Amino acid sequence: MGPPTRANPAGISVTLGSSARLTPIARVAHSGGMEPGRPVEELTFEEALKELEQIVGLLERGDAPLDDSIRLYERGSILRQRCADRLDAAQARIEAIKLDNDGRAVGTTPFAAG
Repeated sequence: MGPPTRANPAGISVTLGSSARLTPIARVAHSGGMEPGRPVEELTFEEALKELEQIVGLLERGDAPLDDSIRLYERGSILRQRCADRLDAAQARIEAIKLDNDGRAVGTTPFAAG
């Protein structure tokens, strides 16, 4: 019987022992159905944030070998930027809402994200 394994929240099996190693990733998140390597542009804000939180958890635990940690960090950096961009766009849309003299929303001003 081999060393014990443990599955973390991101669905990555980690073999415990003197040299922990990651096995191929089956899914980034079991409940969210997010596929690892799925283009970040296709993720909703909520999906990107959830995956980013899982990556941060993995990196904080230190379960991943260096090469895997670097790949996770790179993906996390891209996900963080995606979330920041989506929040900036949402804020710009909110700021573009026109108000009447009584402070009621009466329409929106088109916003061209740059």
